[in-house]
Parts: sequence; structure tokens; C-alpha cells
Amino acid sequence: MTEVKLKKGEPVDKAIRRLKKKLDREQTLQQVRLHRRFEKPSVKKRRKTKAARFTAMLKARHADD
Repeated sequence: MTEVKLKKGEPVDKAIRRLKKKLDREQTLQQVRLHRRFEKPSVKKRRKTKAARFTAMLKARHADD
């Protein structure tokens, strides 16, 4: 369970922002959204290969730097 403790004198808005960033880094919300409905194995494989192609393209683009 992800939790964020308020620091002394810290506004609640800032703590909520820290919580959102922490959830994003841990990919908690993405996992919840993926498991909300059944995904066929072929669709899952297609999604993963598309993501892999995208990251490979980005690495190739920035390899010249």
C-alpha cells in the first residue's frame, strides 16, 4: 500500500502531488486499469511489442547524442 505522510507545515496539495508522482512511478494506476477488464493474450502481446518498438525507436534516436 502506497502512503505519503504529511511533513510538518506542508500543505495538503503538495502531499497529494507527491502521492500522485509516487503512484505514477510505481505504475499502480496503470496496473489497475489493465486488470479492470480481460485482455486477450494476442492483444497483450501486440501491446507489449508496440511498446518495445517505441522504446527501441527512442533509444536509437538518442544513441547519436
